[in-house]
Amino acid sequence: MVKKITTYAFVQARLGSARLKNKVLKKIKNKSLIELLLKRLEKSKLIDKIIVLIPKNKSENKLDKLIKKKGFEVFRGSGENVLDRFYKASKKYKSDYIIRITADCPLIDVTIVDNLIKIIKKKKIDYVSNINPPSYPDGLDAEVFNIKTLEYAWKKAKTKYDKEHVTPFIVRSKSKKKFNLKCNEDLSGVRLTVDYIEDFQLIEQIFDYFSPNIHFKWKKIIELKKNKKEWFQKNKDYERNEVQKNIR
Repeated sequence: MVKKITTYAFVQARLGSARLKNKVLKKIKNKSLIELLLKRLEKSKLIDKIIVLIPKNKSENKLDKLIKKKGFEVFRGSGENVLDRFYKASKKYKSDYIIRITADCPLIDVTIVDNLIKIIKKKKIDYVSNINPPSYPDGLDAEVFNIKTLEYAWKKAKTKYDKEHVTPFIVRSKSKKKFNLKCNEDLSGVRLTVDYIEDFQLIEQIFDYFSPNIHFKWKKIIELKKNKKEWFQKNKDYERNEVQKNIR
């Protein structure tokens, strides 16, 4: 019997955010940001399982309880060494491919995620993303890599920075085959992630606009931006994630 090739989404989450405390628990129409993200991710046709990876710290127990209550699995690992958290989760779940999603991206779009999964399988490469360099809006970020590539990074990465951010070591590696999915136009300046209160306010307006539908596509948000330009002004001065700048 031929073994099925599995693809699991590992959603990296925590409550301890310095800029906007407990942001993943903030609610929009009675749904927390983490729940909105997970519900949107569930629509993927190619993800076999979704697991939320959170720190072991007792301070994260509230998040653990909420995620399980909503019917999703939780894996708990190192708080600082997130690369180790990912690797230990991969050893437990034994997936062939892993999608890395961060919990501050409640507008994650499965159209992009599924496209990345198709690319890595078709090209038979080690790593694919849409952020190296970014051209999609900030907040639609996804990375896919195979289990051997994750193990390679876990064994070889030495710096605190590489261990904390999971994939920079892979991105810099010259021995790994990589691909970047590019958007038709450069929308990297559009901010759809949640780091600051202004980010949350924008995300809230977007979900309110499309309510009760939470599964609207990212291109609909770009259309909305043309009609509601003032909404997208409030967080425009915040820069894109520093990690993405540093790994190139």
